[in-house]
Amino acid sequence: MGLLALLARVILGVVFAIAGVGKLADLEASRKSMIDFGVPAVLAGPLGILLPLAELVCAVALVPNRTASLGASGIAIMLVAFVAGMLVNLARGRKPECNCFGQLHSEPIGGKTIARNVVLLAVSLPVIAAGTNPSLPALPSFTRFEAWMVSALSVIGLALLLTLWLIIHVLRQNGRLLLRLETLEKTVGIHPSAPPLPGLPVGDPAPALRLSGLDGKVVTSETLYADARPVLFIFTELGCGACDALLPEVSEWQHEHAERLSIVTVGGGGLEANIAKSAEYKLKNFMLQVGREASEALKVSGTPSGVLVRDGKIDSPVAAGADQIRKLVTMATLPPAAKKGDPVPALHLNNLNGEPVDLSSFRGRRRLILFWSPTCGFCNAMLDDVKTWERDRPVDSPDLVIISSGTVEENRKQGFRSQVLLDPHFGAGSVLGANGTPSGVVIDEDGVVATDVRVGAADVLALAGVTLRKPTT
Repeated sequence: MGLLALLARVILGVVFAIAGVGKLADLEASRKSMIDFGVPAVLAGPLGILLPLAELVCAVALVPNRTASLGASGIAIMLVAFVAGMLVNLARGRKPECNCFGQLHSEPIGGKTIARNVVLLAVSLPVIAAGTNPSLPALPSFTRFEAWMVSALSVIGLALLLTLWLIIHVLRQNGRLLLRLETLEKTVGIHPSAPPLPGLPVGDPAPALRLSGLDGKVVTSETLYADARPVLFIFTELGCGACDALLPEVSEWQHEHAERLSIVTVGGGGLEANIAKSAEYKLKNFMLQVGREASEALKVSGTPSGVLVRDGKIDSPVAAGADQIRKLVTMATLPPAAKKGDPVPALHLNNLNGEPVDLSSFRGRRRLILFWSPTCGFCNAMLDDVKTWERDRPVDSPDLVIISSGTVEENRKQGFRSQVLLDPHFGAGSVLGANGTPSGVVIDEDGVVATDVRVGAADVLALAGVTLRKPTT
């Protein structure tokens, strides 16, 4: 019994030292977790501080033999309270984040978290039963100097174990960040061996320009850049069929996004022909360059092309072709990014039937937003799990909304029962903080972002209370 109790003390000490330090590192999350578990807001703040302190005190109390039983008793009381709180919330159909290890690890409560606490409760029993039993290896059997040395080494050992835990956590986090970066690079078409992006470097000061309006007045870049809105230069040319096909959309953008974006069409060629073209498509801010001075200054080599300038600095590489210009307009007119606790901003995406859906209209029920790509291998690896959850979804689980890239046909082949919205330029992901696929975030009944963005099949399905049935690679 003595050796078993000593081993139990080490396990409990390490676990609760890590838990206490993790919670103290993110007190706001601890307070939020208290509120999610049903603690009144007025008590959540103090208890969010007292709980990790109590965990640390009990962990330290496990070191000396004479206080080990008291430390284990305190831990047992906390574990019973944890399990009771989880059972009450699960009975009410709620799965708040446990925040068990604070900044280090957090997950929705469920059978796994309850089982873990029950096991730890069982581990505490031998220590409580041992009390101050002389048969237990005890510090008082050493000299005073030896006792201090053993105590110091015990604390150092716990610190080393905690450091090892932190290193492993950081390495795992870095691995996830690298995967996100790789996914983001694939999303925007960046490859490590790819040639430099066309145009001036992003962040460089925008060059000085002198353009002529259709009324003959000279307009300088100082006037254009003084606008609080970002400026999108769209370069066209007479006789360019792709340019003519894009101009109706340019006119729509100038009216639809007038509050967020200033669109300047830059043309070449004869004045009369450009006046006629501007009138035909009802274009505003149509400017002329005498030769190719503006194109050369912004390093634009073809038409149609676009360059975004924000606050007097280059804000994008050259967008060559209609599709890239559309993407640039989408990204330039996105609403401000929303984080956890913010309402979802207005953003219109089309469903598979071509009907627009406003994300800010999602109210009345919790919704799990799943960012998806039909060509993403990680997405397709979890497809069966998502379909199984759709088919057997519990009544109290969130509705699923899939925001996907790809064509209508590609997304129809996926066979989802849930609503699918098309987002070819990943604009919604940028607004809600998602950097790749698969990733997910929950929107609550009031249309507020309720969780941080989760990345990867297991973490995304955990938002829906689902355990991944098979590993994804």
